[in-house]
Amino acid sequence: MIAADLTGSLAQRLDTAQTACADTPSLADSHAFDIDDAYAVQAALLERRVARGERIVGVKLGFTSKAKMAQMGVSDVILGRLTDAMRIGDGDSFGLARFIHPKVEPEVAYRLCRDVDLDDPLTDIESCVDAMAPALEIIDSRYRDFRFTYTDVVADNTSAAGYAIGPWSPVGSVANRAVRLRTADAESVGSTAAILGDPVHALHALLDMCRRRRIPLRAGEVVLAGAATAALPLVAGVTECDVAGLGSVTVRGR
Repeated sequence: MIAADLTGSLAQRLDTAQTACADTPSLADSHAFDIDDAYAVQAALLERRVARGERIVGVKLGFTSKAKMAQMGVSDVILGRLTDAMRIGDGDSFGLARFIHPKVEPEVAYRLCRDVDLDDPLTDIESCVDAMAPALEIIDSRYRDFRFTYTDVVADNTSAAGYAIGPWSPVGSVANRAVRLRTADAESVGSTAAILGDPVHALHALLDMCRRRRIPLRAGEVVLAGAATAALPLVAGVTECDVAGLGSVTVRGR
C-alpha cells in the first residue's frame, strides 16, 4: 500500500484537475500503485467532494463490456460513486465548460428501495431494487490525451462526471433490448446485452464489488449498470438515449 500522505496527494491532484477543468498526466507515470491503492485514492477524492457539501447518491459500474475488459486486460468490473452535483435533470440544459473532454454513454439505471445488507450471504440484490430507467452517463477522464492505466481509471472515480435519468418504470427484464445513443454530431446503436450479457447481471457484480470494497448501498441510491454502446464525444445540442421498451432520456449541452 502507498503511504496515506501520497494517497491524499494523488486525490488532491485529481480533484484539482476536475475543479479547474484542466487535465493531468497519468498518475502511473510517476507512481506505482495497485488496485487497492487506487480505491483508496478514489475514497480520498470523494471525501473532498463530500467536504464541499456534495452527497453520495449512487454508484456506477465500469468495464461491464467483455470487449472493454479484454482491451484493458482485466476480468473484473470497476466501481465509482455518483454525487448530487453530477445529476442533470431529464430534458435539462447544462454548460459543457464544466468538463475537460467529456463523452457520453447510454445506460440502464436501477433504483435501490432499501439498504443492502452486505454481510448477509442470503441477500437478494434484485429484491432491493424497485425501479429501472434509461440513463445517460457523462464520463470525463481527467487524464491528458486519454492516456491512463486500469488503476488510473479507478483512482479517478471511474471518470464519473455527470448523469441523467429518464422516467422510472417497474422492474422487469431488459435483456437484449435495442439501444440508440444520438448526439448532434453522431449516433451509436447497440444492445443491453453488451452490459454483462444482461443488465441484471450488473446488480450481482455490484453486490460482489461492494462486499469486497466495503462500499455501502443505501435506499434511494441510483445504480448505473454500465454502457450499452461505445461512448460518443459530448457536444452542444440535444443528446438522447433510447432503450427499446423502457423509454428515453435527453439532455442539452450548451
